[in-house]
Amino acid sequence: MNERNHVMEKDGSVQTNNVDEAIAKIKPEQKDEILSNFDTFINYLGKRVQLGQKLGLGEEQLAKTAEKVADYLAANEEPRNREEKLLQELWKVGDKEQRHMLAHMLVRLADQAKS
Repeated sequence: MNERNHVMEKDGSVQTNNVDEAIAKIKPEQKDEILSNFDTFINYLGKRVQLGQKLGLGEEQLAKTAEKVADYLAANEEPRNREEKLLQELWKVGDKEQRHMLAHMLVRLADQAKS
């Protein structure tokens, strides 16, 4: 895989523009497994948050990445459970600042789920 296709660069910077490509590379059956259950989704997100923290990402960088993931999910995936439906509806009605705060809350929720 080409370095341009990664979300995280070798220098530790985050390339949020590459989030869509990275998500699109997840196999459909794996994506279905991750999204079919909210607890599984939060657990998956929690593992990614921990990885980002180990790589030196701060909460703001993690939240910006979570925003890109949420944008992708809202545009490309149908909710598979009530919790995802609620998140999608909150994402739709929120403005840019509210979406950013929701991304922060999701990062914190996922981080606590792994604690």
